[in-house]
Amino acid sequence: MSPEPAPASPRADRPSSKGVRSLLCLGIGAMIAGTAMFAAPRLGAHTAAPLPPAAAAAPSTSAAAAPLPATARPAPVPSSAATAPAMPRSAPTRLRIPSIKVDAPFTGLTLDQSGALNAPPVDDKNLVGWYQDGVAPGEDGTSVVVGHVDTKTGPAVFLLLSSLKPGNTVDIGRADGSTATFAVDAVKAFAKNAFPDQEVYGQAADPELRLITCGGAYDKTRKDYTDNVVVFAHLQSSKPAAG
Repeated sequence: MSPEPAPASPRADRPSSKGVRSLLCLGIGAMIAGTAMFAAPRLGAHTAAPLPPAAAAAPSTSAAAAPLPATARPAPVPSSAATAPAMPRSAPTRLRIPSIKVDAPFTGLTLDQSGALNAPPVDDKNLVGWYQDGVAPGEDGTSVVVGHVDTKTGPAVFLLLSSLKPGNTVDIGRADGSTATFAVDAVKAFAKNAFPDQEVYGQAADPELRLITCGGAYDKTRKDYTDNVVVFAHLQSSKPAAG
């Protein structure tokens, strides 16, 4: 499903690292006897694409991530890369990442009462979620997009997110017919118990994007991945709606 155009005046609290870390990683199965076993990941704390598990693992059932406290938000910092001018606010409708063959629709996500980001449906392996009360992709600031790494029926949309390289492009179609193209600056893995809220969610002075999913080794005891994978990108160019 595609979200309705974003409201003209956004800016709610950002999801916290705890919420985002758990949401997206419901759990990823491992290779057992040559057969990949997958479990439905949740969107939240597990929004980073997971690195391939090193050992056999059972499905996990993690929870969502909480919002970054207002007191922890750093002042906007200009991007070090050449960034295209900001675009007017408009909800994202389609995510395309050619290098890893991603072509998926968006659904809008909100925070639950604990400040954790609600997860996208776990029965749809080709769907990404956008924190709709935050920055829209293309606007000045940091927009947050999350996706599952797998579902009960197999690999999901962000399974290969960790394989992106600097310079790869991310195209986001928007409700107003325009397209925002982001260039990847870095792909980082962070331990869930040391997730850098400010680095990931901190407000940017220019249009930036964060793609998040699960990563790292699979902890069979906790039934969860040890890390989150985060893709950092900046707005490289934009294309207005046709005609």
